[in-house]
Amino acid sequence: MTSLRTADRLPALLIVTALAVASIVIALVGVAPARVSAAELMGAERTPGEASFIAAHRGGSSMAPENTLPAVRAALVSGFGYVEVDLSLTADGVAVLMHDRTVNRTTDGEGSLASLTLAAVRTLDAGGWYSAAFAGTPVPTASEFLDVLAQLDGRAILDLKGVWTPEAADDLVGELAARGLERRVAVASFDARALAYVQARSDVIPRLLILKTLPTDIVPAALAVGARGVVVGRGALQARPEVVDELHEAGLRVVAYTLNSDRQWDAATSLGVDGIVTDDPGLLDHWQRGLASR
Repeated sequence: MTSLRTADRLPALLIVTALAVASIVIALVGVAPARVSAAELMGAERTPGEASFIAAHRGGSSMAPENTLPAVRAALVSGFGYVEVDLSLTADGVAVLMHDRTVNRTTDGEGSLASLTLAAVRTLDAGGWYSAAFAGTPVPTASEFLDVLAQLDGRAILDLKGVWTPEAADDLVGELAARGLERRVAVASFDARALAYVQARSDVIPRLLILKTLPTDIVPAALAVGARGVVVGRGALQARPEVVDELHEAGLRVVAYTLNSDRQWDAATSLGVDGIVTDDPGLLDHWQRGLASR
C-alpha cells in the first residue's frame, strides 16, 4: 500500500461519481442484497486506547515471502484478525498476489506483470529471494488464496492494484461467492473504478477507500458510495486526527497503514483506529497484550 496511485489524488467527488454509476446498475437490475455492516465486518468501533484488529501486511511478510500462501497460512494460523494481500492482473486477466507492477523484486523473473501471462508467471520463483527455505514458492492466484482463506476461516482485505477490468472484477466476485466469503472479505483500492466494478457485480461485498490524503468531504463521500470505511496512511491521520471521531459518528471504520513501530501503534491507538495494517503482526500483538495489562 505504499505506492501512490493517480486515483488517490482525485477528489472525493470523483469516487462518488464512479461508484454511483454502479449503484444505478444494481438498481436497474433489481438486485437488493443484504449488505455487510461495518460492525459485522470489523467489529464495534474502537475507543481511544482500545486495541484494534491486526491485519498482516502482504499476507504476513514477516513470517514468509510476501503475498505467498506460506505467509498467508502462517498469519492465519497465528490467529491474526485479517490478512491484507495485493491482487494484480496478468496479461490474460487472471488475478494473482503481487504488490509491484513488475515481478523483479519478489521473484526471479523480470518485466511488467501486466505483460506476462499466467503460465509465464507460474514459472517464477517467488520465495528464493526471501530465504532458501522458500525456494520454488509460486506466485499464487486469487483462487488459491481464497481456498486457503476459506479453509482456515480467515478474513481479508483485498487491495486491488493496477488497472482492473469489469471482467476481472466479475471473476473475483464469483470466486468469493462460490466460497461463501462475501461477508468475510473487504475489497479496497486507491482506484475508484475498481471499486465501482466490484459494486456493479455485488453490493454485499464491503468496500474500503484507500487514501493517502483525506479530502475535507470524506465522510459524506464515503457514505454516498456505501463504503464501510477508509484505509488511510498515518500521515493523513496525524494531519487530521479528528477525522477518526467524524468517521465513527457516521458508522464508518478507520484502518491505518502501514505501521511498524510501537510509537506509530501508540499514536494510532490513542486516536481509536479500528484496524492496523503492519509488517510485524506478531510484535504488534505482543504490544497490544502489554497495553491490555496496564
